[in-house]
Amino acid sequence: MRVACHAFGPMRRLAFGLTVGLALGLTQAPGNSVAMDFSDPDWPCIQRKVEKLSASLMWPAPVTTAPLSAEATELVEMLSLRRVSLEEADAHVRAFVERAKVDGNVLGNVFYGVFENIAETRQRLITGIGRYSRSQIALSSRIDSARVEMAKLSKVESPDFDRIDKLEEQIDWDERIYRDRSQALTYVCETPVLLEKRAYAIAQILLKHMPD
Repeated sequence: MRVACHAFGPMRRLAFGLTVGLALGLTQAPGNSVAMDFSDPDWPCIQRKVEKLSASLMWPAPVTTAPLSAEATELVEMLSLRRVSLEEADAHVRAFVERAKVDGNVLGNVFYGVFENIAETRQRLITGIGRYSRSQIALSSRIDSARVEMAKLSKVESPDFDRIDKLEEQIDWDERIYRDRSQALTYVCETPVLLEKRAYAIAQILLKHMPD
């Protein structure tokens, strides 16, 4: 048996070796009291990191696990898709409730199905952000090492200008890649929060259509 209560979630900040100038606004779903991890060196986002979400914080009623009908399963898959707007989601839920005459437990199981899909996608994304961060950290270290070597070569009595030119080209190229990745990170970092907010919004839609 699944039991739930109310409260919801926010996320976290950290810096790379080179400054990643990301002006992201802190976004959050209403009132989550989930404990945050401030110690992960692989988390590069301004948004706080919440490793896992809890469905019970979004669904305020007990839910007894039960198999879903084919129609309910189709609704779960539909509501899990980010390309389906919340307005469309509301229309699909309304039509489902009117057509199937379902009880609150069915809607609860629909929510848990949607939540599991969203949470799985979100977890894969968070894992990917960690890998992305590590590659940025490695690239930052490579840029720093190249700069140190170039500075040393420039100070010797007979500098190796060919090597200096190659290092300069490498630094220019690596810095361009670093900046491009940092800009892409703006969107990537927002996505776990958007997924969390969608799960909460779907819960609210389903709750709105709970039978009396």
